[in-house]
Amino acid sequence: MFFFLLNLALSDLGSICTTVPKAMHNSLWDTRDISYTGCAAQLFFFLFFIGSEYYLLTIMCYDRYMSICKPLHYGTLLGSRACAHMAAAAWASAFLNALLHTANTFSLPLCHGNALGQFFCEVPQILKLSCSKSYLRELGISAVTVCFNFSCFVFIVFSYVQIFRAVLRIPSEQGQHKAFSTCLPHLAVVSLFLSTGFLAYLKPPSMSSPSLDLALSVLYLVVPPALNPLIYSLRNQELKDALRKLMRLYFQKHFRTIF
Repeated sequence: MFFFLLNLALSDLGSICTTVPKAMHNSLWDTRDISYTGCAAQLFFFLFFIGSEYYLLTIMCYDRYMSICKPLHYGTLLGSRACAHMAAAAWASAFLNALLHTANTFSLPLCHGNALGQFFCEVPQILKLSCSKSYLRELGISAVTVCFNFSCFVFIVFSYVQIFRAVLRIPSEQGQHKAFSTCLPHLAVVSLFLSTGFLAYLKPPSMSSPSLDLALSVLYLVVPPALNPLIYSLRNQELKDALRKLMRLYFQKHFRTIF
């Protein structure tokens, strides 16, 4: 689990560094400019890190399933080599997906100007600028990606159904609590990631507006990567004690200043 958490942290860091620094630069300098090459690079790395995070979360769900439902086989099926191979597969799948989408999107002729309706480069906004029928090729690639991602979603749901069934069969409350505490951080991260993604990309067209699209994009890009370390770190008792101590010192100093 800690090996997968390291990979997840790298994908979170990468996804934030891909879009946020450029958005902050444009905001500070009151500009919306980005070069053609910079836009292509930003789109590639955005798809790469977002895809890798989703695939890593799917693998981490399998890790939780094996540890709770088949604990006697855990050490055999999820050794260090197997974990490295699964992580490599997640990164490679995300790389291939990002490369296909980026290469196909930027091969389309753009004839509706060069102004994106978003603070970062993404496929739907770039397709709006194209007047070529070759965008159907991008829709075909997107359909394959959606099918693959949906199969990952079905696998996550199925795994958690099996996990909860196994946990409820544990006779002791202490054992159930321990099993739930192992799964809840991952379930919270998956729910946050998927819910913000669904809001950003699957909302009805009638709800679409520039301000709402901007707010949902910020929610989708910034909130999950920023909260993931906090969600997982709260399982660490030493970190909990440190946070309590820090809050106690803050309130003592604050009230001492007031009174």
